[in-house]
Amino acid sequence: MPTSMLQTKIERLQNADIFSSYYDDELKIIAEYSEYYNYQKDELIFKAGNSGNALYIVESGEVVINKKADTGRDIDIARFLSGDCFGELDMLTGLSRNASARAEIETRLLMFPRKGICFKDILAKHPAVSARILHKILVNIAGRIRKANSLIKENSPIIQELKKQVYSDKLTGLYNRTFLEEKLGEYLVNKKAHVSLLMIKPDNFKLINDTYGHEAGDQALRIMASRLEKIISGEDVAIRFMGNELSVILPGAEREEAHRMAIKIQSSMNKLDLHQVTKGNPFMLTVSIGISLFPEHSATTAGLIEKAHVLPLIGRDRGGNKILFPEDKQGR
Repeated sequence: MPTSMLQTKIERLQNADIFSSYYDDELKIIAEYSEYYNYQKDELIFKAGNSGNALYIVESGEVVINKKADTGRDIDIARFLSGDCFGELDMLTGLSRNASARAEIETRLLMFPRKGICFKDILAKHPAVSARILHKILVNIAGRIRKANSLIKENSPIIQELKKQVYSDKLTGLYNRTFLEEKLGEYLVNKKAHVSLLMIKPDNFKLINDTYGHEAGDQALRIMASRLEKIISGEDVAIRFMGNELSVILPGAEREEAHRMAIKIQSSMNKLDLHQVTKGNPFMLTVSIGISLFPEHSATTAGLIEKAHVLPLIGRDRGGNKILFPEDKQGR
């Protein structure tokens, strides 16, 4: 290996926390088993299920770690910038990756050990250096856990702000689609024996947008969201799912209770005062509501959402202001 490249690797290793306390002769050994790799924007570095046989140090660029949620959507769980190290826990355990990594932008990584080399072989050939690496990884992980435990308190300001940023819809102030897709499963598993999901969609909302403009439509949606929050109570959760479609989680509610709530919501939306939105012109908002029940209609988050989400459009096609369960799809 050319001396200049070896020295470049040693300097990069020295700047990474995991190798910062190593002696020059130890760094030289590690550098000799390391290699630089370049990745283009959006290129996959590794995917879930791959062997966790190496750690990476970001020389330049940006790496995003993501994994699939229960709903099947990819969720970003970590981001690494220049100087950061990732993948060391998988290398330590030798387990398969449980998440994927991709280059967010053009990225250069230093990989240890390089492709074609197994850490176990290095361990056998250089036991003292390998033991130092393993010890440092354990120390770093323990430090992260302590730091995380000191920060991650359920009611701490940082967690409350994080929840607000991740789960709040900026237009209405309700919870957003991410909350529904990520948190509904917790209600199914942990909360109640029965859970009902309502999907609420205006039949004639397009008329507001077409007649008075999209700002008027946004104002109408805020009024709808405010009213919905006043209607629900207790553990019920109001959500803006997407566009003008709202949603409500009803923990513990069975069919009859869910239907009563749907009637209450529908009646209240029909009586909404929208004169400020429609410039004083009379307008009655009609809404169709789809209801799916756990465990009757589905035992999964995705299943419940899918079954309820299609129903309001069917209700609109049948004249509007309808309340439907999945078994009503074939009716008229």
